[in-house]
Formats: sequence, structure tokens, C-alpha cells
Amino acid sequence: MKTFLTLLKREFNLFWNNKVLRILFIGAPILYGILIGYVYEKGKATDLPIIVVDLDQTDMSYKAIQMLQENEVVDVISVLSDIHAANEETINYEAASTIVIPKNFEKDILLKKYPEILVYVNTANMLTANFSSSAIQLSLGTLKAGISIESLKKQGMPEAVALTQYEPFKMSFIRKHNRSTNYLYFLWPGVLATILQQVLLLGLALSFASEFEKGSFSQLIEKTNSTAKLLLVKIIPYLIMSLGIWGLYLLFSVWFRVPLSESIWALTAVAFIFVLSVSFMGILVSILIPNQLKATEILMVVATPSFIISGFTWPLSQMPVWIQFIANGIPLTHFLKIFRVLVVEQGTLTQTSDSLYAMIYIMLICGIVSYIALHIKKKRIKPN
Repeated sequence: MKTFLTLLKREFNLFWNNKVLRILFIGAPILYGILIGYVYEKGKATDLPIIVVDLDQTDMSYKAIQMLQENEVVDVISVLSDIHAANEETINYEAASTIVIPKNFEKDILLKKYPEILVYVNTANMLTANFSSSAIQLSLGTLKAGISIESLKKQGMPEAVALTQYEPFKMSFIRKHNRSTNYLYFLWPGVLATILQQVLLLGLALSFASEFEKGSFSQLIEKTNSTAKLLLVKIIPYLIMSLGIWGLYLLFSVWFRVPLSESIWALTAVAFIFVLSVSFMGILVSILIPNQLKATEILMVVATPSFIISGFTWPLSQMPVWIQFIANGIPLTHFLKIFRVLVVEQGTLTQTSDSLYAMIYIMLICGIVSYIALHIKKKRIKPN
């Protein structure tokens, strides 16, 4: 028993003396617990952007907009007078829903012609779609009840009876983009992109770190003195393999009958930039951390929560500013936003320019810093 306790004590000492293992085992649960806690801290979505197309522009339509604005869940960010601009504005503002108030809305209510308000629910994100549609139904339902009661009470009818006798207007909810609210269409592409980022980061974490650890980096620079060539030699194999994975993903989408975008070539070009930005991020860590285990662990810390904080499921606008800052430094956040616009919402590449430029900036910054860091490493080993 004494021997067993001695060995047990030895094992605890080995664990505690291993700095990396100690940080990973104790630090990761604390870090992710805090991070994910702050991501979902609000518990419910508020101030979700919605668009109103007011074709009536009367006191009644203004009252309807005011009722929507008073609901904490939604935020009327744009009031349009032309329905043709609504689709573009929905993508630009990432609107959860678009409400169309018909022409002669007030007049038809007064004439008891039963006008119809159309609500186009953006089911590209099912979570925000559910929150916004419930809030809109509540707000416009309250307005509807108020108009009914006031109208019938003027005729001398009791309030309880009035609620059952007259409905001034109706509401129709129309799902856009993911009309069947198929969870596969919503979640599957985002998870596949996350896996691609993770395998790239973990693979490239070993690219230069393994050379430094094995002592083979000096042999590598004897074969070529070009820093750019060294970077390309490490990245190109992963670009070729990523092309194969991308082709596999397209076959999967046919197999599982997931609708493909008409702009598939634009999406493929964006995917190439995504792979490059992730590759340079992995290369940079591999150069700065000349240890395979440590480089892998650092990139695991980046890759593991990236899908949660990307804004693909839970809106980025609902997270604290410091988490938004971290999320915007990860290529996956921007790629998933572009994917949603191009594939799910059938938008154009120009409508994703901010996210596209963000990925290019990440790629350029990581690429330039990688070049400088590798050049310094090379000079230290081979001054001449």
C-alpha cells in the first residue's frame, strides 16, 4: 500500500511539474467555461434587426411600427417604402425578418376589408427566425386586439365579446431561404467548415515546429535559401489536399441533397482564401512555437470554441464586444458569414465584401509576420 501511495504521489508530481499539461487540464475548463458563459450570458436574443416595408405610410402603419419598436426582442433598423429594396437590405443588415405593410392598410381596416400584413422570416438562422417571428406576432397581435376592442366597444359591445367577434387584419408568415427549416441545411455546412479549419490548423502546427524539434531545419535551408519557397513548400500540399476535401464536401452535398448555390465558383474562390488565411495562421504559430505539442495545444485553444463564437448559430451581436473582437480575428467567422449570404440567402459576392476583406487581412498579416519570423529563424541558424 505504501508503494502504491508513493507511485500515486509521483504521478501527481509529474502532472504538476508539466507546465503545459497543468495549463491544459486546469486552464481549458476555466477558459471555456468563462468564454461560453459570456457568449450565452443574455440567455435570449434581443434587439434583433428587422426591416419594415411601409407601403401605406399612415397613422395606423406608423402605430404598427411603433409597437414593433417597443418590443425588446426586435429592433426596426430600416423602414422602406419600396419592396424591391428589401431583399438587399435584409442581407446588408442581417435582418431576422422583413414585414410588409400593404398599401391602403388603414383604409381597408376602417372599411373592414381585412388587409394582410406579410412577414418574411429569414430562416437562414433558425434561432433568430424563431425569436423574431414570436416577437412580431406578439406586437402585431397586441395592435390587432387593440383595434378590435376599440372598434367594437364604440358599437356598445362588451370587451370580452369584442375579442371574439372582429379581427381588423391578418398576418401571414412566409419562410425565406430555408423554407422547410431543415436542420441539416442550417448546421451541417458550418460544422464541415469548422472541421476543415481545425484539421488545417493542427496539421500546419507541426510544419515548422517538427523541423525545429527534430533539428532538421538546418538541412531544409541548405536545400533552399528562399524564405518564400520554404513557406510555399509547407503550404502547397495542404492547399492541394484542401481542394480534395472541398470536392468531397460538394459530393456530400449531392449525396445528402443539400441545395448548392448558383454562385458555386464564387464560393470556391472564397474557400481558397479561407484555406490560405487558416494556413498562414497555422504556419505562424508553428514558427513562433518551436515545439510540436505546444504549437498544437495553442491552435487547439483557437480552433475548439471558434464555431461557438463565430455567430453562425448564436448571433455575434448578442455577445460581449471583447468576444466579438476575438471572433473577428478567426477566419471561420468571416467564411461562415459569406457562406450564409452566398448559399443560403442567394446573395452576391459584393454583399460579402467586409467579411472577404477581413479574411484577406488575416491572411496578409499572418503571411507577412510568418515571413519575417521565418527569415529571422533562418538567419540565426545560417548567418551567411
